[in-house]
Amino acid sequence: MENLILCHPRASSGKDPNQAIIIKCEVPQSIPNHHVLLKVDRFGFSTNNLTYQALGEASHFRYFEFHQTPEAQGVSSKTHGVTPVWGFGTIIKSTHPKVHPGERVYGYFAPARYLLLQVSPDVNKYSFFVHRPHLPLDRRPYNQITRCAEDPLYDPSPTAEDLTMLYRPLFWTSFWCEDWLNSSNYKGGSTQILISSASSKTAFCLAYLIRRRNALQGSSTRRVIGVTSTKNLAFTKRLDLYNDAFDYESFDTSLVGNLARGHWIYVDLTGNDALNARVRNHFRVCRDSELAACIALGLTNVSASTIKPSSASWGSGSEAPEGDDPKLEHFFMPEWFSIRKRELSVSAITLMQKEAWTRLMSDCGTWGVSLRRVCGPDQVKGAYEDIVRRGLAPEDAFVWSLWGEEYGSRAKL
Repeated sequence: MENLILCHPRASSGKDPNQAIIIKCEVPQSIPNHHVLLKVDRFGFSTNNLTYQALGEASHFRYFEFHQTPEAQGVSSKTHGVTPVWGFGTIIKSTHPKVHPGERVYGYFAPARYLLLQVSPDVNKYSFFVHRPHLPLDRRPYNQITRCAEDPLYDPSPTAEDLTMLYRPLFWTSFWCEDWLNSSNYKGGSTQILISSASSKTAFCLAYLIRRRNALQGSSTRRVIGVTSTKNLAFTKRLDLYNDAFDYESFDTSLVGNLARGHWIYVDLTGNDALNARVRNHFRVCRDSELAACIALGLTNVSASTIKPSSASWGSGSEAPEGDDPKLEHFFMPEWFSIRKRELSVSAITLMQKEAWTRLMSDCGTWGVSLRRVCGPDQVKGAYEDIVRRGLAPEDAFVWSLWGEEYGSRAKL
């Protein structure tokens, strides 16, 4: 059997990281003990994956170390990387006694037709884990392969699977960040949350969860303000998830007076030091306002050609705030999740997530996001190149497959 894998040049190789290539290689006829061979049916692609690619070689993230780069002419693990994707697949071979062919699974896959994975000893009825001893223990959520038959969140319909690939990895980052802000009463709590890159799915899911908690508690004391680019401002306002939304050019002249009063936490998803400095400067001169914390939640402002994005040096303090201004702190979901697993029972976490996910699936259909399905290796490569040329509009969502055309091209979510 022939395998196809989407790869990108490493930025350190000196080649253009935006020049995606499809590598052809053979699928092994026999597989080692305690391995599974998956057929990867399809996978989601979003700004999140562009971030994985941009940080593929960053020492804290190491996204290129999750999947092995195939060896081919002009391609090796030194020159190219495989950007991880969230997708669905079916096990077609297994040499592990507790994992069986025919199982439907969801996980952190390679953008490929087939994927060979080594299974760790800790297999349960809900999931199994990929053996990656070279990565830190807090990467365990990325190593989890969910067994759909026992997944309480799984819906086998094609649309539900598509929504899962697009929202599930992003939504849980937002979910656990909101949980962290709320349960820890971080920095004494806050009456105001300012979120940058407000049109991104991670950002507006965070806004959605904050507003949702307000509604459940019968309180409107915590306001959520979004800032985004001018071109994405109309979409951000149409979401109706923020109390107010402004563009980057005018937020510091719009967020004044009564709008600026209160105890603020700033959640940054751009990784843009210049913007972060403007935010600090703005609150320093505003009367009756306090910027208590600056939290880095993502890096939507990096590109595939970025070798060292400004905030990629996790916690190194690349920016130097003035005086008593808060430094940028990083929220990394697996680290907080490991803490919550010690504080809460598995059943409590499962119930929290099921309730939140069920509500999301009911509510997200009103957000105006369109789904574009792309099938076939040439078509996927072309879709990636189009994103590089044009950028990724916030109302567009992609599901890709390296297999042939098997289902429709566009749907409204």
